Amino acid sequence: MERILDVVSRRRAIAGLAVASATVASSAQVMADAHSTESPMTQTGSNKDTSKAVQRGYASGPFGQIHYQDTVEGDIPLILCHQSPMTSRQYDRVYGLLRERGIRAIGIDTPGFGMSDPPPGPPTISDYAASIPAVLDHLGIESAHLCGHHTGTKVVTEAAITYAERVQSLVLCSPAPMTLEEQQVYIDSSLAREKAFTGKKDGSHLADLYTQRVRWVENQPDGLNLCTGYVIQALMGLGPFWYGHHAAFHYDAGAAMAKVTQPVLVFTNTGDTLYDMAGRTMEMFPHFTYAELTGGSAYITDEMPEEWSDKVENYLKSLT
Repeated sequence: MERILDVVSRRRAIAGLAVASATVASSAQVMADAHSTESPMTQTGSNKDTSKAVQRGYASGPFGQIHYQDTVEGDIPLILCHQSPMTSRQYDRVYGLLRERGIRAIGIDTPGFGMSDPPPGPPTISDYAASIPAVLDHLGIESAHLCGHHTGTKVVTEAAITYAERVQSLVLCSPAPMTLEEQQVYIDSSLAREKAFTGKKDGSHLADLYTQRVRWVENQPDGLNLCTGYVIQALMGLGPFWYGHHAAFHYDAGAAMAKVTQPVLVFTNTGDTLYDMAGRTMEMFPHFTYAELTGGSAYITDEMPEEWSDKVENYLKSLT
């Protein structure tokens, strides 16, 4: 019954989108413009878009096809797992920068997000992690470094435990080893709000998603167009977008990180909503390596792509 209600809710949301089809079509173009080589953002030095550096493809996974983006070139393979609810486009502005640094960056759309097929019901972090070896197998890569952001940190952590021989190291961007009580707060707030999402005749459901995000990037060059893109990423998946946070908030990240045997970089920025959690992670695991950037938000790869890429490069190359 819950699955049926999810489908109904999603169809209502789509119906709401249809009512404002002209607006959505325009927004889709805005999303493309915000990341295109001709947008104002791409003319501001380090904020240039590098998404043209990738080739796209599909691998067979546990729930169907897994969509990925691959820079192809580079001697250091790096899997990138996005936050929820977004897609591999979270890394559009760092793909080319990483390739220039000798890193083969491979962004994966988590099952149900972006253009990856969805699971049949609410998945676990373990379910999401199974997409990583599937993509590696498809590309003929024996092992890789893994980088995840927010929900993605949990996905790559689980992959490092379950598929240890395939994982060289982890880059955890703002990990969150929450207590059960802290997780419940997010379940009762963020997750509950996502589950209640449905289309409205006046289109205010779209404005709500926009308003929740815009405060983080409104002062960035072309930040309003970027925010429009974030809303589109949240809604474009083939599964309910609350699945991502549902899996994340029911995963014990602290207990999982204690099982990781590979080298780990805890990487955060002072403006991230989970910044304090990175400090807690280091208190729990002082043998991990630590790096941070000043400022930014949860959308740091759009805000400081050069600096972000430099930190990742420095860490990965320090391991060789």
